[in-house]
Amino acid sequence: MELEKLINDDIKQTMLARDNRKLEALRAIKAALLLEKTGKDLNWNGEIPEEVELKLLQKLVKMRRESAELYKAQNRPDLVEEELFQASIIEKYLPAQMDEAEIEATVKSVINQTGAQTMKDMGKVMGIASKTLAGKADNKTLSEIVKRLLGS
Repeated sequence: MELEKLINDDIKQTMLARDNRKLEALRAIKAALLLEKTGKDLNWNGEIPEEVELKLLQKLVKMRRESAELYKAQNRPDLVEEELFQASIIEKYLPAQMDEAEIEATVKSVINQTGAQTMKDMGKVMGIASKTLAGKADNKTLSEIVKRLLGS
């Protein structure tokens, strides 16, 4: 709920500043939050849990980056720049991302905790590590590090 209030306040400030580019990104976040909040089968009583908000923001950033890659392949630098700008705005609402060394240290600790030794244990390690690092590391990087550590 804090995120929704923060977004609404930022939308008001952005409208007063007449910053239409930033406003578009903020409205995308608000729309995604509203869709999540009013979705079927969800019983959150109007409040979205923080981990769901983080996953939603990560998904929005990922979508923008993938769109930018597609536009880059189609030689549309104007649209690439717009998508990356929106991704940068959305990222400001995510916690600071950890670097690879920090992620690797956390994964090693999870591997020691679980006693994982082979790639068969990857699911167990990923489950715990992704909960531990929610919002602080993207799952693609996390998965690469887990594969590397369990593969060796």
